[in-house]
Amino acid sequence: MSDILTSPRRSRFGRAVGFRLAGIGSSVPSNVVTNADLARLGCDPEWIVARTGIHERRCALPDMATSDLATAACRAALAQAGADTAAVDLLVLGTFTPDMSIPSTACIVQENLQIDAPAMDVTAACASFAYALVTAANFLVAGSSRLALVTGADTNSRVVDPEDIKTWPLFGDGAGAVLLEATEPESSGREHGLLSFSLGSDGRGAGLLACPMSGSRQPVTAEGLARRAQFMQMDGRAVFKWAIRLAEDNIRQVVDRSGLALEEIDLFVLHQANARIIEGARASLGISADRFMVNLDRYGNTSSGSIPRAMDGAWRTGRIGRGSTIVVCGFGGGLAWGSAVWRL
Repeated sequence: MSDILTSPRRSRFGRAVGFRLAGIGSSVPSNVVTNADLARLGCDPEWIVARTGIHERRCALPDMATSDLATAACRAALAQAGADTAAVDLLVLGTFTPDMSIPSTACIVQENLQIDAPAMDVTAACASFAYALVTAANFLVAGSSRLALVTGADTNSRVVDPEDIKTWPLFGDGAGAVLLEATEPESSGREHGLLSFSLGSDGRGAGLLACPMSGSRQPVTAEGLARRAQFMQMDGRAVFKWAIRLAEDNIRQVVDRSGLALEEIDLFVLHQANARIIEGARASLGISADRFMVNLDRYGNTSSGSIPRAMDGAWRTGRIGRGSTIVVCGFGGGLAWGSAVWRL
């Protein structure tokens, strides 16, 4: 862990302009699980709030999967834009809790929406939405797409051990989606899209956050189930230290490369993992709290769904709108991260 902090891997930077945010939407299960509800499992409600800032989260009922959340979020984004699904020519879905290993969850969502377009999953744990956003943005600026749906969705309650009282309370289920439309250059010269973006990964920290028995390395066995190896295992303290430093450094870098100053950013939308991580990054950057979007107190860590869902909340409450310039920053298992300065 010390190597990751003292000699971090480099980010790769880029730029992808020439598209606008055409629509946005989100979805969460109706089932609310409060901290008080978790007291019967041996969780201390006051500890949860003090360590994470979370008061409640949404958990999917047994008949709901990641594709259901993603489909609802995409429909909300399409409706908000007043867009015809027939015009959508690309679907990129970020998740690390797919419905199943085959087929991709994106293909299931494509069929649910009756979209005739390529559809793919992108997996980078809690940075999956950032990776999916950059993937779709590059299709748009290359002219390979004109109207792209990007969604981040996770059903964390399926992969977090309910007997792990220090990890289970952190997570919730949810999805968000954005509809991106290619645009022509404006006569004013004002550019829309990703004024700069950053993607990075550091496999030295792969074991800090992992589901060991969930793929070809450790196929499902009775012995593995007895060890509860199918569930997420996380070194919370190590991930916490890494995330605070990563968020601050990467945000400074990506804003600097955009040609803007921190003061010119309308809103910072970080992955909603832990209120103390967001506050630590905010304090280090020296930015007022009113310029950070925080809603994890009501939803917990929804992984791939957290950034677009938080953006949707900011949009609906008037904190951002057409032409706003925001910073998004995702980080998580891999270790992987992605940030962008995004003019909507």
